[in-house]
Amino acid sequence: MALALPSVRLLPLAPSRATAPTSSPLSVTRTRPRALPLPRVRCCSSRTSHRAAAASEATASWAGELASAVSWKSAVSGALALAVCFTCFVGSANARTGVNKPELLPKEFTTVIDVAGFLSSGQENRLRQEIEDLEKDTGYKLRVLAQNYPDTPGLAIKDFWQVDERTIVFVADPTFGNIINFNIGPLVDLDVPRSFWSQVSGKYGNMFYWKEKGEDASIEAAVTAISRCLRDPTGTNNCSEVL
Repeated sequence: MALALPSVRLLPLAPSRATAPTSSPLSVTRTRPRALPLPRVRCCSSRTSHRAAAASEATASWAGELASAVSWKSAVSGALALAVCFTCFVGSANARTGVNKPELLPKEFTTVIDVAGFLSSGQENRLRQEIEDLEKDTGYKLRVLAQNYPDTPGLAIKDFWQVDERTIVFVADPTFGNIINFNIGPLVDLDVPRSFWSQVSGKYGNMFYWKEKGEDASIEAAVTAISRCLRDPTGTNNCSEVL
């Protein structure tokens, strides 16, 4: 004789938040972990996007006011071939105590001042002519100072040359090993890639080059390279190669 089993009524399970039913009974919806807010990062640009803004910030980075007229590149001559993390372009972290000797300046205006005696009179004349032609053609003002620190006019050349946003001050000084140092006006910096100046210093300013060929050869080669660069049409590939 079969026993009658009591009937059992199955109650439906209430869906939890983690297992809410979907269109398929086998699918399970998993809860997403709550995303943590990320800290906001503020990016800095290496150069301003507007020429007017660059001009307004012009006066401060005067290569340590040409304290020793030697930029930080001289102290890292072994790494001059590397691109500069720009701004780092004409900093003067290793500049020595400032010098101001206006008595070393010539009586008449000239774009080339050689207080170290690296250049002959004929070489000085050729450089002056090249610089004059360059300024007429491009508007950029290149100025060359050859010195041996601390025998330098130093800060006095800023007023003597009326240095402004379109001026390139090229200081030839072998004190720290590399003879080629630059101070670049901010409007020039907008048109010329910063890596160009490092390439010029690395190629023509290193100790092996100027000791073998002479300080005068380094100076002339650098001026020629600068002239070619500044005459290039402004664009993504201008001044990309130092010849």
